[in-house]
Amino acid sequence: MARFAFALACALALLASSVASAAIVEHSFHVNNLTVTRLCYNQPITAVNGEYPGPTIRAREGDTLVVHVLNQSPYNITIHWHGIFQLLSAWADGPAYVTQCPILPGQNYTYRFNITGQEGTLWWHAHFSWLRATVYGALIIQPRSTLSYPFPKPYQDVPIMLGEWWNASVVDVENQAQATGGAPEDSDAYTINGLPGDFYNCSQNQTYKLNVVRGKTYMMRIINAALNTQFFFGIANHSMTVVAVDASYTKPYITEVVVVAPGQTTDVLITANQSVGSYYMAATPYASSTIPFPNTTTRGVLVYNGSESSSAPLMPALPNPQDTATAHKFNSNLTGLAGGPQWVPVPLTVDEHMFVTVGVNLDKCAEGVTCQGPLNNRLSASMNNESFQLPTTLSILQASFYNVSGIYTTDFPDNPPVEFDYTNENISLNLDLIFAPKSTKVKKLKYNSTVEIVLQNTAFLAIENHPIHIHGFNFHVLAQGFGNYDPINDSKKFNLVNPQIRNTIGVPVGGWAVIRFQANNPGIWMVHCHLDVHLPWGLATAFEVENGPTVASTLPPPPLDLPKC
Repeated sequence: MARFAFALACALALLASSVASAAIVEHSFHVNNLTVTRLCYNQPITAVNGEYPGPTIRAREGDTLVVHVLNQSPYNITIHWHGIFQLLSAWADGPAYVTQCPILPGQNYTYRFNITGQEGTLWWHAHFSWLRATVYGALIIQPRSTLSYPFPKPYQDVPIMLGEWWNASVVDVENQAQATGGAPEDSDAYTINGLPGDFYNCSQNQTYKLNVVRGKTYMMRIINAALNTQFFFGIANHSMTVVAVDASYTKPYITEVVVVAPGQTTDVLITANQSVGSYYMAATPYASSTIPFPNTTTRGVLVYNGSESSSAPLMPALPNPQDTATAHKFNSNLTGLAGGPQWVPVPLTVDEHMFVTVGVNLDKCAEGVTCQGPLNNRLSASMNNESFQLPTTLSILQASFYNVSGIYTTDFPDNPPVEFDYTNENISLNLDLIFAPKSTKVKKLKYNSTVEIVLQNTAFLAIENHPIHIHGFNFHVLAQGFGNYDPINDSKKFNLVNPQIRNTIGVPVGGWAVIRFQANNPGIWMVHCHLDVHLPWGLATAFEVENGPTVASTLPPPPLDLPKC
């Protein structure tokens, strides 16, 4: 009895400590127009609280985040909390017409969710149209106050948000592309924390500067908030130690260059151990396809305290934009910190096997109309030859919860309809394969089932690296490689001990990646390419995860103020 009483007292003390360490973190997001000067242009943009990038949110694991969004812009909007599990709070996930209808101009909505089992760097962004080009910010989750990092605490941590800039309304850019069926205009500059840096014309005074103290170690929380560009990132004369990706700790990995795809985050430690002076940090595109791209560089400056040098900062040596070997070396060498904070072992028994092809397609133009895509068709995209089309009258989650028919179907295929030589560039314009029907098909998953997916790139139009993001879950990256996936030989390469854990995976150009996760979160969860040029084309689907067997594993009803379509 005494032993039971002692155990109970310990359990209650632990619960009290857990409750005491949690807090409610509350913010208000005023979404409105803001005129920003970049590259000698005065460009109106959509922004949050008059900031570009938007405000950084800091919380601790276990906290509840409450964000009041007041839409004072002329556009519909939603906010997605990229990488947050949203355990039993799928209504707060944010993708328009998937978990909610948009917040209309002049209306408001409050997102409320608990941050459970996560710590590290995530971010938030608009999930409607191309508004996330300017509506985004960092979401930093620190360990509970009684816990620490699995490495020496850095002197300071700093968000480094990589983005893109257009000398135009991004909504107009997307609408023009949708109207013509062709590719959208390229961005005019890349940015670090909203600033292009002094590489561009008329931007000499628009360079991000980070002041450092010699001898101190800093954590850079690198976030790729760009719509359509993957980046190489480096700092002159400074090596970086990767300690986390997508808010999951990694075994420390020392590198001179970081590769980060849209949607991904990478935490690196750098020590200011060089001579007092100034050093460029820079990002250039990793452009995996042969399609033309803006080959420019955004630069910020690392400035040591006490530096009085008037000479130009040193520039890091960055890879060629099409250096896939360097990108693959970085992405495939990362491993998880097995046994570290928030570590989740790989589930070894698989219930659902899926083989999903991803790529760009064509869609026929309306009769009598000439489009600007290849062969006078419209550009499109698909997964397993299904080109995803969002509903407009009700969100998929609402239709699922209230059992409303006619909004979506649950017959997304586990495999492509036909097998072919997926990465053979001779199929680039194979008219028997390249057209994909539009549909709103999702895959239904049983609660707690383990799902393994082979993501297979295809060579339609042009091979490229596709960053695939799954809402609501992290997943283990078991293996990745080039060419067509070989189930016999490539499965022997699986890392089942300490694979990296991510929420967004860059499927190698002309290659494949195998991921695995446990469907322990009821709701509707979008799966899509995080290149925004591909999302409206249809490179997406969703998972419908059924409720669990208990009330504690059942999705609750929607909030009363959930926006209506």
